[in-house]
Amino acid sequence: MILTGNYITTLILIVIGMVCLGSWAATYKAAGPKWRFELYYFDFAVGMILIATIIGLTLGTFGFDGFSFTDDLRLAGKRQELFAFSAGGVFNLGNMFLIAALSLTEMSVVFPISMGFGLVIGVFINLFVAPAGNKFLLFGGAAVVAAAVVIAIMVFSEHTTARMMEAMRAGKTKSTKKAISWKAVILSVLGGLFLGSFFPLVVMARSGEVGLGPYSMAWMFAFGVLISTFVFNLFFMNLPVQGKPIGMEDFLKAKFPQHLKGLVGGALMYVAVLAGFIAARVEGPAQVQPFIAWGLGQIGIVIAALWGILRWKEFADASSKVKVELALMLALLVVGIGLASGGLITTSQ
Repeated sequence: MILTGNYITTLILIVIGMVCLGSWAATYKAAGPKWRFELYYFDFAVGMILIATIIGLTLGTFGFDGFSFTDDLRLAGKRQELFAFSAGGVFNLGNMFLIAALSLTEMSVVFPISMGFGLVIGVFINLFVAPAGNKFLLFGGAAVVAAAVVIAIMVFSEHTTARMMEAMRAGKTKSTKKAISWKAVILSVLGGLFLGSFFPLVVMARSGEVGLGPYSMAWMFAFGVLISTFVFNLFFMNLPVQGKPIGMEDFLKAKFPQHLKGLVGGALMYVAVLAGFIAARVEGPAQVQPFIAWGLGQIGIVIAALWGILRWKEFADASSKVKVELALMLALLVVGIGLASGGLITTSQ
């Protein structure tokens, strides 16, 4: 299998993973509001397993060591494979809650709420499972990110209320109720709960003499995403977060360009996952310090928010107060991620 051979290559790989993590959901936005997230997600899951198989049989098989992706799968322990498969399933449930929330509201608040909350959960879980590092910086960073999550919820509330009032004044709605739906926020938080909880399963999947290597673990992870999608999506399709229940016939009616967006989204997510797994496996001079690798990976949250703000102009009509709050949210995310990353420095020495 091919692994990075020097520090710069590893760093570039991590940055690519960061960009992919922050960009995959743009493919769902590009699909348009008429393409239901439940249908998009089938393509997303297929895209993940397709690119996982292609990369596994190429980059995961070529290389001077003569040890291939299929050798790794064959020799790995069954428990480790189950852990990687389960990690994919837990991650997938969180990601489906995230994109369900995205179908209801703006990308620039869904990602900070969901992945920000997931970061906080992940910090606490990892400290409980493997207590190490500077706890003051880790907790401080988590607290700052939590503040960013609160501001993101405030932005959602204020902007949604303002648009509701504008619709009332313009006569576009007959309702006179000022109460807003918190469904998107609840779904985002649920997504964060699962997105912040799957990593201990990854650690167990690669541990021991029969632990999985990066390519085989990423493939089992993608396989877990694929299988769990057909389970979880039955509930989302029959008990939709909005609109009427839908069936597979709606999926089959779409043309290939529509399906392609989901396939690309899944491929981008897989590259982000694989980049993290490879970076964690690299040793010696080619290794990027864990606090740098982790911090850069988390910046994907900020990139996703910027996609919504800059590309999709989600808050172009927002008040000055909301725009200031958005800027503060992004700043707090960067500061919080930086502090939490600093808390990992002692574990990388």
